Amino acid sequence: MIVSIHQYELADSASPDDFRDAVTAAVDENLFDDIPGLVDYRIGRGIKGSRTDQFAAVWVYESQASLEAVWGPVDDPLPKSAYPDAWLRWEDELLAPVLADDPDTIEYTSYDVFAQNDD
Repeated sequence: MIVSIHQYELADSASPDDFRDAVTAAVDENLFDDIPGLVDYRIGRGIKGSRTDQFAAVWVYESQASLEAVWGPVDDPLPKSAYPDAWLRWEDELLAPVLADDPDTIEYTSYDVFAQNDD
């Protein structure tokens, strides 16, 4: 299992409600259901620590192979033109207008999960 954590910085012109509206639109359109290998996600607002009141997403992929099938190998990512259409809609049309920078330049880290609970 691979977990990718994406950290979002809102544009000065965007409000938290603008971000929430973008997420709601994506969920309503089932955009995240159309990403191959993506098995779960969580999107939230920081309540404690260095990112209080800022947004982040946790994207869960079934395996490194499934992550790489969509985004390319770690050392040779696919070009944006090869992204799934649903992700392009999310990034370019919904997310980009509310972020400070291009969605492809956000801070993120992908983790190979080696321990988890059995729920």
